[in-house]
Formats: sequence, C-alpha cells, structure tokens
Amino acid sequence: MATLIDFIGNTPLVELQHINPNKKVRLMAKLEGHNPGGSVKDRTALGLIQGGIESGLITQDSKLIEATSGNTGIALAMIARLKNVYLELVMPENATKERVLTMQAFGAHVILTPADAGMEGAIDYAKEKVRKEGYVMLDQFGNSNNPNMHYKTTGPEIFRDTQGEITHFVSAMGTTGTIMGVSAYLKEQNPLIEIIGAQPSEGAKIPGIRKWPEAYMPKIFDRSRVDKIIEVTESEAKIMARRLAREEGIFCGMSSGGAVSTALKIIPALEHGVVVCIICDRGDRYLSTDLFE
Repeated sequence: MATLIDFIGNTPLVELQHINPNKKVRLMAKLEGHNPGGSVKDRTALGLIQGGIESGLITQDSKLIEATSGNTGIALAMIARLKNVYLELVMPENATKERVLTMQAFGAHVILTPADAGMEGAIDYAKEKVRKEGYVMLDQFGNSNNPNMHYKTTGPEIFRDTQGEITHFVSAMGTTGTIMGVSAYLKEQNPLIEIIGAQPSEGAKIPGIRKWPEAYMPKIFDRSRVDKIIEVTESEAKIMARRLAREEGIFCGMSSGGAVSTALKIIPALEHGVVVCIICDRGDRYLSTDLFE
C-alpha cells in the first residue's frame, strides 16, 4: 500500500501554450506544486531526513532544527511528522502567515527571528541552538542529500519526460540544491544542455531566490555547474507569476515567475530547443501578500 512519501516526485511537465514568444522553441514547466506538501522542497526534505536516519545522525530522540524561508520548513514539518521526530523551524518574522500556520499545523515548533536580520539571522540562531543545546541541524545549504535527491529524481524525470530533447534548464537559485542536482544529472546525459540560474537583481526581494553574501554562500553550490546566471527584478517576477495564472492557468509563487521570466530572456534568440523551467510551488502560499493584487 502506498504512503504519502511515495507521491513525492514524478510531478507533471507541461508545455506552456501562450507566453512563449518563439514558436521554434518548446517552453516546458515542471509543476512542483503537485508534490504532497505543495513545493519542490518535498524532495529536499525527504532527502535530508531520510539521509540523516540512514546515516544514524537522526534518531527518534533527536531534536531537529532548520532555518527556512518557508517551503523547506513546510516540507520538513510534514516529513518529520511522518517519521515522528521533533522539529523546530526558524524563519524571519516577515514570512507569510500561510507558511507559519502550515508548519504549525504539521506540529512543528516555529521560531521567528528579526526581519532585518534576514535568512542569515535565522541561520545564526539555528547554529547557536546546535552549539548550546545539542540540536541536529539538517543544513539544507550544506547537506549533500539536498542536491543528491534532485540528481536521483528531478533530473531523471525531466530527461525522461522530454525524451532526452531538453536543451536548456532554468531554475531559481535559493539553497541551489535543485539546480546543482539537476545540472549534475543532465550534464552526464548531454554536456551541451545549458544550465541557467535566476538570481535577484540588486535590491530585489523575491521569496525563494537569493543572492548570498560570500560568508553565507551555500556549501553545496558549485559555480562551474551553472553555465549562465541571469538577474531578475522583483517586478519581472511578480508580473510573470500573474501572467502564468491568467494566461497559462498555472498558479505559482514569485520565484517561479522569476524562473520563467529568465527563460523568456533567452528564448527569443534560439533557433530551436526545449527549455524546461521549475515551477517551485503553488500560489496559495502568497495570498496574504500583494503578489496577486
């Protein structure tokens, strides 16, 4: 009999019908909001917790802690509940209400840190709890189980569902686990596949996409695995998220809008190709913000 975990992954890959300006190119969207927890981070959370259990790092007596901007926390709360492990989540206090309430609904203990300290402040708080109180930090930013899960699942699914015809992969870069794992797999299949990362322009605040200070750069990130990094503005990400809902029927968050907006910056110049974007989550995570106003 199947369990909830069995339905993580194998998300739909659909072709966008209306916003693609170049009909010589196919623009595809991988709908990660179809995971049970509503985002691509279900894959990450399963990798982090299952990998920790298998290595012996996590036991039934462990107290887990993780800094999160939202989706990873929701996914971890869901998986930790299924594994019956205590979990504490730390996030900036300006996180959307929907995210905090969802984590709490799964039974996680949520700590909110000052908004002006950003994710860096949440990370520092979690590290202090590890040092002083013996918590186990899952460390999505430095744990190889994050990209490895995408190497094992997301990358193969994309290659399979495009019949190996993918030419470009576009992903928002947050923890960078998705782009690192998918890049490693796709480049093994065809080194000519171009990997493109979206990161916010100066001053842009886009949930799920970060331009990290050097001291906080995710340890799992390897710049050589990304062929091109393209900046996206907050306005571009918002407008594209709204367009995806209204023109393509895809209800998603701002980081997904950023990824598709980035894809549209390269598509006009292509003579042919199959471009795949990651749609990270669902739009209902953002209804208390101005994203869809």
